[in-house]
Amino acid sequence: MKIKKLGHCCLIIEENGKRIMTDPGSWTVDEQVKEKNIDIILITHEHGDHIHIESLKEIIKNNPKAVVITNKGVGKLLNKLGIEYKILENKIPKEFMGIELEAHDCKHQEIYQDIFRVQNTGFFIGKRLFYPGDAFYNPNKPVEILALPVAGPWTNIKNTINYALEINPKICFPVHDGMLKSFGASHKIVAMVLEKENIIFKSFEDNIEEIF
Repeated sequence: MKIKKLGHCCLIIEENGKRIMTDPGSWTVDEQVKEKNIDIILITHEHGDHIHIESLKEIIKNNPKAVVITNKGVGKLLNKLGIEYKILENKIPKEFMGIELEAHDCKHQEIYQDIFRVQNTGFFIGKRLFYPGDAFYNPNKPVEILALPVAGPWTNIKNTINYALEINPKICFPVHDGMLKSFGASHKIVAMVLEKENIIFKSFEDNIEEIF
């Protein structure tokens, strides 16, 4: 599995000769619209930092065979725009283009009470990578690679570390960090704690591919 991080929560995941894009949101507009040969687009929820409508339209235009996979909450938005999509839910593994995907439905992590608390779907990709979207959701199954949310109005370093320890992956890397001006201090603290627990924390630069 090869993973490239465009920034914040937009990843390009290459598996079995296919390319999956996650959450083309408002933080990574310039980077994501340039991507070619995208086969699958996964969208976890409807917040603007995870789905930027004009970008999504451009990505689909440039990748007309790409399949959008999401939940019912995002689906309502896409219906209004006439964008085709498929719903994946209920923790039932399903194969798309030779890649097994599994959707875990939950609510967006609490910011304050019910403010912006929309439907959120975490995705298991290729039986190895779990991307939880904006939730500290435990899929209650072994996770080899975890896309670990590290910043935002609904988390802090303590919660991030505790979530990683709960999931206990072999490897994790940071997502949801587009709002950080400097990645150094936050990432170093997370890495320092997790590596003592034999969890590898890979803080790779945007647009640099990592092979797992």
